[in-house]
Amino acid sequence: MELLVASAIGATAAAGTYLILRLRTFAVVLGMTMLTYAINAFLFTTGRLVVHMPPILHGHAQVDVADYTDPLPQALVLTAIVISFGMTAVVVMMALGAFIESGDDHIDMPDDDRIMPKLKTVDDPALTEDETA
Repeated sequence: MELLVASAIGATAAAGTYLILRLRTFAVVLGMTMLTYAINAFLFTTGRLVVHMPPILHGHAQVDVADYTDPLPQALVLTAIVISFGMTAVVVMMALGAFIESGDDHIDMPDDDRIMPKLKTVDDPALTEDETA
């Protein structure tokens, strides 16, 4: 069971990383979502994987607490799902705005932005007194 879950988490994380490195906006958003799913599944499994046990302790019977799952990672994952859904909506709207403005969803940097201008320092004689203050 653990091998299956670990393989699924690894495959989802690998697919998310691959999609994040693409040059299309939609693929990057999809990759971020898949990476979020992989992280949430990893956090969920930190609370232990238990099969054929009730989710809530019943009565005062002598029960080995180690047989049950930890509810704290489940609560954290539930919170992370809500936050990631909201952030995905924000990123999709930003990507949609960029697509409407440019007419394309490529993530290409213009050549003018690739060249870094010469940085000015305090010792630069071209600076005047007003610019250094």
